Amino acid sequence: MIVLFVSIEVKPECAAAFEEISRYNHENAVKEEGCLRFDVLHSTENPNKYNLYEVYSDKAAVDFHKTTEHYRKWAAEVEPMCASPRSKVVLEEVAFTK
Repeated sequence: MIVLFVSIEVKPECAAAFEEISRYNHENAVKEEGCLRFDVLHSTENPNKYNLYEVYSDKAAVDFHKTTEHYRKWAAEVEPMCASPRSKVVLEEVAFTK
């Protein structure tokens, strides 16, 4: 399993638009065969911070996700909304609840 933990800080005026396009990406990503989980999370401490928690069956599923129309649309629309570059951590399971 491959887990992606993406951190994003959006400009304050972009929060609603970010949530809308991220819901669209989520709704389509969870339909992908290799996508096991795709969560969009909002910080309770900073209203402009979001995290994506994505779990894929393998690297091929991650690579496939990045080719989809919904991901490309999300990435293109989110880029100008970001207050700083988004960061990503790629993780592998050690002990994982299924």
